[in-house]
Amino acid sequence: MGKFKYKFQMYKYLQMNIPTIYAEARAAADEIGIPQELRGKFGMTGGISGCPAPLRDDIMHAGEEAGKTVVPLAGMVDQIRELVKDIYGDGYDAAPTSTCEAGLWVTFDSLFTPPMMGRGDNYRARYIAPLEKHFHHQGGYGRPFPGRYKDIIADRGTTPGELGFFGKRQNNLDTLIVPLAGAHYPVHGIKFHPVPLLTKVDAEATYSEMKKVAERHANMITGMTSLGYETPGYGYAAKDEDGTPVLQKLYAKLCREYNIPYVVDNAWGVPGIGHDIRKSGADVVIYSMDKASGAATSGLIIGKEDVMVPIRRAMGMHGDRWGTTSSYGKAAYVTFDPGKEALATQIQALKVLRDNPSVYTKSVDDLYDVVKEEFDKIHPTIKAGLIISKSYNSRAVEVNYENTWKDGEMGLPIFSIEDMYSGTNIFQTGMAQMGVIPTVAYDGNIYISPDLATTDSKGNLLKDVFRYGVRAQVKLMEIVAKHVGMI
Repeated sequence: MGKFKYKFQMYKYLQMNIPTIYAEARAAADEIGIPQELRGKFGMTGGISGCPAPLRDDIMHAGEEAGKTVVPLAGMVDQIRELVKDIYGDGYDAAPTSTCEAGLWVTFDSLFTPPMMGRGDNYRARYIAPLEKHFHHQGGYGRPFPGRYKDIIADRGTTPGELGFFGKRQNNLDTLIVPLAGAHYPVHGIKFHPVPLLTKVDAEATYSEMKKVAERHANMITGMTSLGYETPGYGYAAKDEDGTPVLQKLYAKLCREYNIPYVVDNAWGVPGIGHDIRKSGADVVIYSMDKASGAATSGLIIGKEDVMVPIRRAMGMHGDRWGTTSSYGKAAYVTFDPGKEALATQIQALKVLRDNPSVYTKSVDDLYDVVKEEFDKIHPTIKAGLIISKSYNSRAVEVNYENTWKDGEMGLPIFSIEDMYSGTNIFQTGMAQMGVIPTVAYDGNIYISPDLATTDSKGNLLKDVFRYGVRAQVKLMEIVAKHVGMI
């Protein structure tokens, strides 16, 4: 190509030419024919907390009916427990929370941090967090170790610092940050930061590296966490015969060897049809129930019964002092209680996932067909570097383009997560110029999912509406590729 000698020059050029790219994107929206009445009112994912998807009719009805009913919240939590046991078996339990992040917080504090009671100073503890995508969530609860990673979270939030993401770091807890074998961490983006590129992760070699770290820190290690996703762009391409990511099973194996809990952050996941805790061997899986599951804003912790006891106690859900099997009381994390309407919508979502999961899976099948059809039309130079994968876990289709960078050639620009938070990710901001609410699109990965006014009130995909958004994404990628001289 030869347009740029160094990649930072390419990103500098993109930053300088954002107004031109936006103008071309707006013109492309007219060319595609996106109706004016749709612009700004539909999008490429219902899985973002900042712009939640409309609720399905059955979910909405459940919340409304609960609002009119007198019902003890402890009884509603027990209904959720029963549904989780129906799906996974009696060896598993559950605790609903106000958000998924709340679920991470209470779980890490219950399972990973050292005790505060006792004479003298308490010890320090450390948990392992693979250096993967979304690191500011599952990796943000301790002080980074080694020190080279102390700025790894950087500006990933509107209020970083004492009252932002740094403020959630827990008492005497460190995060052992370990790169994945076979992954690459080059620097990319207008906001120039390292990005995890994970399509070539080697599961067995990563397990060996994690074990070395565990051995070095054996006297301090108290847990391990990872994402629960299942696609190549997140490092989980290798799967066993049941479709379970091999890497997650190896993480669970390592944790059994050291008698520490393995906690899976599966925020953009769905119970029942996605990550199977029984097959992966994880101890706890945490969901954002308002993302792919389509409930009202809330989180859900699912885990092995013995591990769930301290978590449920911290939530005030594990029985009163005088002896009951469950309660809805005041405990350390009472601030994370979900409301009655949220509990009702979780119950409805879990009932559908148990009894009629095709309500959730059919829209993914239809979505995948549309994405494949439209991306088949993208410029062949771009297409050659794409990996397109379907995920029932996240109810999404992943379009990964990190392989457009090969043989020393510059490929399609890779925007860092710092770009997303600073508003310089053109694959998101450019979509907004076209009247399409964007999806998660950083680290060489684009996650496309339904529900943001692209499904009807029953959960069926509105293919014609959705197709406008996919065409816009394809066209924007081509516009940017032309600007950088890739095509």
